[in-house]
Amino acid sequence: MTTEYRRILLDGNAVDVRREGETLVAGDGRTVAVADATHLPPVTPSKIVCVHLNYSSRVEEMMTTLPPAPTYFHKPVSALNAHESAVVRPQGCKWLNYEGEIAIVIGRTARNISPEEAGDYIRGYSIGNDYGLHDFRDTDSGSMLRVKGADTLCPIGPGIVEGWDFRDKRIRTIVNGEVRQDGNTNEMKWDMHYLVADIARTITLHPGDILMSGTPAISRTVYPGDVVEVEVEGLGTLRNHIVEGPTPIRSDVGAQPTESEEVLSTAKGGDWEFRGIRKPDLSNTH
Repeated sequence: MTTEYRRILLDGNAVDVRREGETLVAGDGRTVAVADATHLPPVTPSKIVCVHLNYSSRVEEMMTTLPPAPTYFHKPVSALNAHESAVVRPQGCKWLNYEGEIAIVIGRTARNISPEEAGDYIRGYSIGNDYGLHDFRDTDSGSMLRVKGADTLCPIGPGIVEGWDFRDKRIRTIVNGEVRQDGNTNEMKWDMHYLVADIARTITLHPGDILMSGTPAISRTVYPGDVVEVEVEGLGTLRNHIVEGPTPIRSDVGAQPTESEEVLSTAKGGDWEFRGIRKPDLSNTH
């Protein structure tokens, strides 16, 4: 038996609600239709940790091999976004890519636990979209901070589902009604329990923390006006739309957006055999 909880804006306040069919029910009995709710991120994490590669279809697409153990990057909590909200592509950037994922939500403080114990520390699961601005890939390919960390680039939702079994579940990303990604959690090299235990060896995980568990093949560029949905069997659908931000990227500080072969091959797909061999194009940086 699964139970879904969401956080919505209700009469001006952030309120946790339980889903009952197409109705959301607050603890005090107030109700709102799912279709009418203004959604907020379902939790407030202290950290958002993401695994680089995990799905076999993505590994095969990129013509690479997995390392002996997972590698990770960090999205700042300021990137957090919600179901039905806008994902903002800054002016001056072109290569914003989706990555449909399953988000693990921590329920108990976890430190130095085994994979066999990890399930007891997971509150539940949500849907995430690990957007990336590949315009900054030439300078940030190691840390991924500016690639993956811009404001709004981490929508999570619509809720948290407790009691959900992550095994053998379909995950799809749909852009303007067209299926772009179509994978299954059985592709994952490292499952949810392994990822939680691995991070918790040296980093304390607190209730509400989020671990993003990887994406299947075919991450591609989306543009202002596009509607992007991530659909996970048993978790529902996370929906967002892309807009262009009103403010251009400042040119008087920092690395500037680039459009090298490395950027284009990552954003559009292809030429994977050259990734890691080509030197980055730093001609347009400060």
